[in-house]
Amino acid sequence: MPGGGALLKAPSGSTRVAAVIGDPIAHSLSPAMHNAAFQALGLDWIYTAFRVPRGRGAAAVEAMRVLDLAGMSVTMPHKADVATAVDTLGPVSAKLGVVNTVSWSAGTPGVLVGESTDGAGFLDAVADEGFDVRGARCVVFGSGGAARAVCDAASRAGAARLVVVARNVVDGESCATLAGPTASAVSGADRGVVEAAVREADLVVNATPVGMETGSDTPMDVVEEWFAPHQLVVDLVYHPASTQFMRIAAAGGARSTNGLGMLIHQARRQVEMWTGESPPTEVLVRAANEAILGTIRESR
Repeated sequence: MPGGGALLKAPSGSTRVAAVIGDPIAHSLSPAMHNAAFQALGLDWIYTAFRVPRGRGAAAVEAMRVLDLAGMSVTMPHKADVATAVDTLGPVSAKLGVVNTVSWSAGTPGVLVGESTDGAGFLDAVADEGFDVRGARCVVFGSGGAARAVCDAASRAGAARLVVVARNVVDGESCATLAGPTASAVSGADRGVVEAAVREADLVVNATPVGMETGSDTPMDVVEEWFAPHQLVVDLVYHPASTQFMRIAAAGGARSTNGLGMLIHQARRQVEMWTGESPPTEVLVRAANEAILGTIRESR
């Protein structure tokens, strides 16, 4: 099967159109993944990317109504704005206050529903690694949108304990409340407490963007002695594919993986919500990897 989201046929007047909005958006992997998914399912759908400036997320929702877009993916900086512009929120988005997926209601014509597939995508990704979050002790670095999605998902999956490591403890506590009474927040400046939490953890997640530019930075000065073979370490950064955080964890014996699996599974779940059909995961994996390789070639 051709990669890169090649279309089955030229678009026509009956072709359904879906899109992702964000800023910046030029290097999004979503068009490659979603178009490959539509092709694999034999659907007359296409997917594109729209750069929507900050503050115009609500306007993009109105444009979805006017243009009758079949579905919309939402990335930064619009997830919170879109949550206030849709007609109703799914249970996860209602709790998080953010939306990454907009769909038409199946039961009520003309109603737009906002939901988040990020947390479920994260759980799918760690399950691919053979890890069961139920009963796990978790540490999450970060308190932003990605961290909130992970904390909420881990709580729903039955994590035994969760520690949020944040620069701003108030933000960390807000994030930790999503996981209930078994969660707590600590300052990243309290190195001894952070070290103890990481050493005791089964799952350690970097949910900050630190390391995205070069892969050489870490959310704090972690060392390999903090990690052990029983742990799974996930860095939600996926480009570069290997970050310093992952390399340090691996040197300590932990299994480590990046955020590409989460990105792929959240996209697969979006397609399911829009079309009622589930695309093969391997199709999205291949499309994402080919798109990343293309980006690397362009940058050289």
